[in-house]
Amino acid sequence: MTPLLEIQGLNKRFAGLVAVNDVSFSLAAGEIAGILGPNGAGKTTLFNLLTGFLASDSGSVRFDGRDLAGEPPHQIVNRGLARTFQLCRPFAGMSVLENVMVGCLAPRVRHRHAPRARARAILEAVGLAHRADAPVEVLPYGDLRRLEIARALATGPRLLLLDEPFAGLGATEIEPISALIRRLHASEGLTILLIEHRLREFMQLVSRVIAMDFGRVIASGTPADIVRHPRVIEAYIGRDDEVSETGEPPAGEPRGAA
Repeated sequence: MTPLLEIQGLNKRFAGLVAVNDVSFSLAAGEIAGILGPNGAGKTTLFNLLTGFLASDSGSVRFDGRDLAGEPPHQIVNRGLARTFQLCRPFAGMSVLENVMVGCLAPRVRHRHAPRARARAILEAVGLAHRADAPVEVLPYGDLRRLEIARALATGPRLLLLDEPFAGLGATEIEPISALIRRLHASEGLTILLIEHRLREFMQLVSRVIAMDFGRVIASGTPADIVRHPRVIEAYIGRDDEVSETGEPPAGEPRGAA
């Protein structure tokens, strides 16, 4: 079966820094997978290449059989590939509902439903219906994370890229977001690729892990395989005797920008 996303030999250099180095992998439709790696591994740069915010130096990205080379972000999102960002930056001066309505105006979806009705349905799905008329400036950070996902969903993606969806969240805020991601994958049939540093939650969400270090893919496999992979342990997780079956990292921060 043809992969939904196929990356071959992708490279990106910034002056003397090779941020993405000969990266190749594919995603099947309906898969939920994750990119693992320490700060500086090239994860967010990879997302920027996939979504047109950066141009690659070489290599190819094919989505649903189409080469995305040279396409700008607005064209890529209208192919059905949407993303969230590490930093939540909603449209200031607008309500929560209006922020989601902007995505509902994308050519890919605007003919399906009235934008306002579609936006309200999406807010209901992500647990923000009660905040619909609130200005975005008053949202707590956990709700901003939900809004970031809602704005991406508004474009009607087939593949959703989530860049650190738990960043800045407290322990009690993470599980509801995890449950939302699981629900979107199970009920909506979304293919999901995510980056996350919260290893326990990350490993519980994904069925496959692509591990990166210094811009390269160093391993790919199930979460159980990856937490025991020698190169991954050396790059990110810690000593072999410190790794649990849940993928919990040792104390301290990983080395390392995305």
